[in-house]
Amino acid sequence: MEIIFTQNFGELSYNPGDALDFPVGLPGYPDDRRFLLIGMEDTRETFYWLQSLDDGDVCFPMMDVYKALPDYDPHVDPDELADLGEIEGTSLEVYNIAVIPDDIAQTRVNLRAPVIINRATQKGKQIICANEDYPVRYYVMDDLKAAGTFQPQEAASC
Repeated sequence: MEIIFTQNFGELSYNPGDALDFPVGLPGYPDDRRFLLIGMEDTRETFYWLQSLDDGDVCFPMMDVYKALPDYDPHVDPDELADLGEIEGTSLEVYNIAVIPDDIAQTRVNLRAPVIINRATQKGKQIICANEDYPVRYYVMDDLKAAGTFQPQEAASC
């Protein structure tokens, strides 16, 4: 086990084998290349944290947008996936960076640039999808409520 001190979690122990490698970092964070995807127990696996292992102050709320938008279908250039290594069956996971403000009703996700993780290689990348109709700021709370997958009070832990 290794330990990192983080702004959101304090001292965090983790298994180095759980670390995700982002070969090109994330937009605006090119030096942050190692991350942990941390689940939130009380959000029914809808929201997660993407915690940098290179800088304990860098952490992004993430959402499994399929919990609210099951028809979400980002079209990604196959060349963009090359950094993720060989893709095996269902090894790809798709998440979206979220903004969860004090007014939970204003929770939004970036549908235009999903974060794609290849669990077979433990590599990830944020990729701009070709779907021009997907916005950068999509207000998702009404969809979550309609899907019955998330209760507003649960976002308090985000």
